[in-house]
Amino acid sequence: MRFSRPAAILLCTALLAAGALAWRLRPPDARTDPIVVGTTGTVTSLDPAGAYDTGSWALFENVYQKLLTLAPGSTVPTPDAAESCRFTGTGLRTYTCRLRRDLVFPDGRPVTGADVKFSVDRVRAIASPVGPASVFDTLRAVEASEAEVTFRLTTADATFPLKLATGAAAIVDRRHYPARALRTGRQATGTGPYLIRDHQPGRRILLTPNDRYRGAVPRRGAPVEIRYFDDPAELAAAWERRRVDVVNRALPPKLLTEVLGGSPDVRVDEAGSGESRMLVFNLRRGSPAADVAVRRAVAALVDRPRIAAGPYLSTVDPLLSVVPRGYAGHVNAFQDEYPRPSRERAARILSEAGLAPPVKLTYGHRSGPTLAREAAELRRQLEAGGLFRVTVLSADWPDFQRNLHAGRYDVYGFGWVPDFPDPDNFAQPLVGTRNALGNRFSSPRVDALLTATRRHEQRTDAEAGFRALQREVAREVPVLPLWQRKEYVLSSPDVTGAQYLVDGGGSWRLWELRWA
Repeated sequence: MRFSRPAAILLCTALLAAGALAWRLRPPDARTDPIVVGTTGTVTSLDPAGAYDTGSWALFENVYQKLLTLAPGSTVPTPDAAESCRFTGTGLRTYTCRLRRDLVFPDGRPVTGADVKFSVDRVRAIASPVGPASVFDTLRAVEASEAEVTFRLTTADATFPLKLATGAAAIVDRRHYPARALRTGRQATGTGPYLIRDHQPGRRILLTPNDRYRGAVPRRGAPVEIRYFDDPAELAAAWERRRVDVVNRALPPKLLTEVLGGSPDVRVDEAGSGESRMLVFNLRRGSPAADVAVRRAVAALVDRPRIAAGPYLSTVDPLLSVVPRGYAGHVNAFQDEYPRPSRERAARILSEAGLAPPVKLTYGHRSGPTLAREAAELRRQLEAGGLFRVTVLSADWPDFQRNLHAGRYDVYGFGWVPDFPDPDNFAQPLVGTRNALGNRFSSPRVDALLTATRRHEQRTDAEAGFRALQREVAREVPVLPLWQRKEYVLSSPDVTGAQYLVDGGGSWRLWELRWA
């Protein structure tokens, strides 16, 4: 049925009037109880200098503020605690930000440039082995006045604005955080959209809106309670009993296959993601993995489709490069170097290096049923031809982190969620010298390519450099990509805004959630 223009105008006017009356009659924000979000992303530290893991950074996104942030779906940082930021001079080696004038800490003290300088300097000074100091690998010095902060870089780095939008650049109150030690306790003093009202480590965190927040988030969020689960199966059980309203991160494959099949009382939102999983080789002296022939032989044996279809029930896709699909410059470098799983080629690689099978390897992984099944499948693949003998060790997340940095594994499974949407974030943190993995890999060729790609402010101009970098990684095999997956959020019909919670760029926007 078609309406004439005058009739349509009258109808729209009547509907608007009725809607306005209904809004007046309905009390705003009728539900004040917190929205419960379930996740397996454990918080290992409330101090931005002491954590570089997905669970901790998801919380930092909400309780701390950075100079810059990323709007949903955007790859270009926008001001948050800053009023404006820009490269100055020539050569992409000096970056200056001017602070907003209305920023205050929870106690009302104004935020100054000195607080920003203090926050970034302490991350580098503390240099925690599980912290984010490696993010600032090109930073030489920070200078600050009352309202301005200038970053001096050692080399050109077009990605530096993106780094200032990550948890590594979270602004803390210098009166509450030691300059050269991590803050302990259950409190966090930041200027983000939320304040921590209650914290039961490993179990729950209650967040309430920060009425003093001023920045890029356009509206006040609802109270949120985050509940943490050690085991994805426990998270799935809590969801099925509706003890949580929203679930995200490390969802069990079985639960995903069920909800993706269709359910009337579940909303499923998905986002393209750079979340990937890989094998990391520890190149410490005395480890078999220090020999490139061992790493190449493993790469020649691993069958990614079997891993994706088996432990993960086809909820992940095989990944054949350190830079995932969807990022500029991606090439299937490992497929080019190792076209198909081949025992014959692996045996030849070991033989030419003078290595007699079976080569003994210790494989470590974070505890959990799906990761245990993945480890069993990897062990089966490596041992099937008699070339390797694999000892599998599992540990909870804190112990797993300590073990890998202590060099107790020859190879370990590791998941990576990008900090920002640029291929650089799959390069320096994973395969650059002083990378975040602590696996002792260093390649002058890889470092030179990294430096070259950062000179391009127009990021498409860096694609050739990233393609060359991926091929070099496939030859050296410091890491072996396994799979990549989309990011999913499940929510009940009572909640809106879940489609904006994640966008594959590493953010976790709890302030987008509302009661319907």
